[in-house]
Amino acid sequence: MNAILRRLGLTCICLLSTTLNAQEEFEFWPNANYDPAIPTVEDVLGYRSGERITWHRDAVRYFEALAAAAPNRVSVSRYAESWEGRELIYVVLSAADNMARIDAVKEGMQRLADPRSTTRAEADSIIATQPAVTWLSYGVHGNEISSTDAAMLTAYHLLASRGDPRVAEIMRDTVVVIDPMQNPDGRDRFIHHFEMAEGIVPEADRISAEHDEPWPGGRTNHYLFDLNRDWFILTQPETRGRVALLQEWFPVAYVDLHEMGSDGTYYFAPEAIPYNPHLAADQRASLQLFGRTNARWFDRIGSDYFTREVYDAFYPGYGASWPSYFGSIAMTYEQASTRGLAFRQYDGNEVHYAHTVRNHFVTSLGTAETVAANREKFLTEFYDYQVSAIDEGRNDPLRTYIIPAQSDQPAADKLAGLLVQQGVEIGRATESFRACGSTYAVGSYVIDTSQPSKRLIRTLLDRDVPLDDEFLAEQERRRAQNLRDQIYDVTAWSMPVMMNVQADTCDRAVTPAMIAAGPEIIQPGTVTGGPASVAYLVPWGTAAAARLLAQALQDGVKVKSNDLAFTHMGIRYPSGTLIIDVADNSDRLAETMAEMAASTGADVVAVDDSWVTDGPNFGSGNVVRFSNPKVAIAWDQPTASYGAGNTRFVIERQFGFPVTAIRTSRLAESNLADYHVIILPEERDAGYAAVLGETGIANLRDWVSKGGVLIGIGSANRFLANPQVDLLSMRREDAVTDSEESASSEEGEDEDAPVTVAGSYLTDSSAYTASIEPESAPPDSVAGVLARADVDPDHWLGAGVASPLNVLVQGTDIYTPITIDKGINVARFQGPDDLLVSGYIWDENRRQLAYKPFVVAEGNGRGFVIGFTQDPNYRAYMDGLNVIFMNAIFRGSAHARPLR
Repeated sequence: MNAILRRLGLTCICLLSTTLNAQEEFEFWPNANYDPAIPTVEDVLGYRSGERITWHRDAVRYFEALAAAAPNRVSVSRYAESWEGRELIYVVLSAADNMARIDAVKEGMQRLADPRSTTRAEADSIIATQPAVTWLSYGVHGNEISSTDAAMLTAYHLLASRGDPRVAEIMRDTVVVIDPMQNPDGRDRFIHHFEMAEGIVPEADRISAEHDEPWPGGRTNHYLFDLNRDWFILTQPETRGRVALLQEWFPVAYVDLHEMGSDGTYYFAPEAIPYNPHLAADQRASLQLFGRTNARWFDRIGSDYFTREVYDAFYPGYGASWPSYFGSIAMTYEQASTRGLAFRQYDGNEVHYAHTVRNHFVTSLGTAETVAANREKFLTEFYDYQVSAIDEGRNDPLRTYIIPAQSDQPAADKLAGLLVQQGVEIGRATESFRACGSTYAVGSYVIDTSQPSKRLIRTLLDRDVPLDDEFLAEQERRRAQNLRDQIYDVTAWSMPVMMNVQADTCDRAVTPAMIAAGPEIIQPGTVTGGPASVAYLVPWGTAAAARLLAQALQDGVKVKSNDLAFTHMGIRYPSGTLIIDVADNSDRLAETMAEMAASTGADVVAVDDSWVTDGPNFGSGNVVRFSNPKVAIAWDQPTASYGAGNTRFVIERQFGFPVTAIRTSRLAESNLADYHVIILPEERDAGYAAVLGETGIANLRDWVSKGGVLIGIGSANRFLANPQVDLLSMRREDAVTDSEESASSEEGEDEDAPVTVAGSYLTDSSAYTASIEPESAPPDSVAGVLARADVDPDHWLGAGVASPLNVLVQGTDIYTPITIDKGINVARFQGPDDLLVSGYIWDENRRQLAYKPFVVAEGNGRGFVIGFTQDPNYRAYMDGLNVIFMNAIFRGSAHARPLR
């Protein structure tokens, strides 16, 4: 029987291969002649390039086989490990002479990266013999499949080709670094679902199961992060490893090879406008060289392409952007995806996987060819980039950034650590000092912009990076014509603003006594006052205090908290301060508190009496006791995978608290009594109402009334605030219009309504514009801005929260405030003239968003429903919103009154 199955399986494989061969007879490279001593993909994996989608383990196996066959010209090394335990590797290829001195090559690039220690004469000497480094990165999105197989083919060609005259020059004059799979977890997830749906021949129909990825799809990593947005916030291990590695090699050119929608062709640089204003002019000019090389080869192989559309260079968090800020020429390439082995485009053209692999292979070689042909030019421009950055910083009116010692010092420490990890030089003051009229305490951070990282510093720390005026004027024109805007990503990302960290500027160099800041993002906290005889107090208002609370509850430490501020021994403690009584806990409490302070970064105060001189005593009715809440999050359809993953990551990895993921449909009829908190992430498609139905709505309402805390995030509030659901009393707004037409006009329409309407004169263009406006529509979508929101300090959700908050606002959703008899608007956006902190927002949205809620809370029986109208966990980089979100989980469950 097994033999029969094996024969049947072999027949299927042959059919699959035969079908592909019949349909896709083309050479990957014209007149190729390869060294048989170098193993092909077929030699190692049993299929030819482009016949199958290669699993992570098999790609690693192939690169290891190449290294074994040509150890003097290729090396394979590991640089990180994914959440699911898959290794991330990089492959270095060059001529044997270069590989023999590869450490010297890296040192040469590092010396060119710092003109303060490398003179012009020394740089010229290095450049005369230095091979330039080209970096090719593949597969940051796991379902963008062709690039990894193209990486394998590229490495093979560089090692085995005997007929391509470019190869000898590439291997002699450059070092090619290949990162073949930036997101192995996502890729293997995609392949798993693809192979489950696969038939005996590749199916090109777009509606087939092969092309219909189940939630969450393969694009993202384990925590459902878009790794192509994580570059400067460094939340994921894949990104952290990659950023550290790039700063060892400093490539002069970096390419991120992607896939795009299946009905397209191929995109390569130059990018679309807008460009980030901190990019250097020669970086932009050099994009033309790569574009022309790729265009020449695409003309030769007969493949269509486009440039200067869609993919811009404004946001610094892309793989095709971040390397620019250490001097690289960074680009993205995009191939129309088959999302399988074959795809039929809208015009009937059938594209096969091998074709997509070939295109990425061709541009990979074209990129290396361009670097080799311009080796001296690119190395010189790389060095000059550092020189000009230092000069710009020295002469810039914004010479120095100062991050003062501040009340949320853990946030300031994290910001400094993240910048150091990206190559920014930061000093930490060992004495107090004055600068630009202000006094700064010991521990303040000083960042002189006169350094090679000047452009990165300005890009990440400036409150606003402006978009080009002409570009904005064009977007307003398009919007007036109901055309989609061309803003590709968020328009605001200032790290101090997102983290709610004070960052001052000074127009001169500031040089107090300092030590170099390190890359640590958590500095150990301390316990002051020795072992306590009565209690330990943890001032609330920082992520560090929330980490300590999460750890304490899991360790069985009994914790309570004051809803109001109080004064003890002359020290003012904010509302939300944690109170950990010695009498309620184990004899090891002193050691436990010291360990938790060190690991979480929270500062703890030991006290020997409970007397307070102002505010509630420790036994007041304004003091609540925390339970160890069991937290669940809706998972799978209809949740937005990014939002679900970001939220789970923040709770689990940034605060160390476990979350149970429950498939949304199971919430409809399951007994939820074991859970204290349920989180509904942003919704997509038909939404929660369609998945849960009336039964699910009733189940959630009953659970809340019995003491549950239901938290809705972003578009999940469309469900909660739907009048048919009515778990929140706010309502989603349409766009404000100038029309005074009565809302009752359409209510009278029925099947007997006349087929004509009264005539009218349109006397001018404004009358015409008014006539084509819909009667109701949502506000125009906002790409992403940072806006201020004021917090109600009297509500327990606002305990310890620094006001105002900075909120990332995007999309179309704006909600009415909750009326005072139904609930509380705990945080609301500021007025129209004050709310915008950073980025570009349509004027109508700015005016309509003013005074509307960001956070609402509404009691329901023994429980609460809490709504965040924008996502506080977006990309896990809105650290300034951590405390209010942790309040929703921990203080929400403490204030609910379930029957226990």
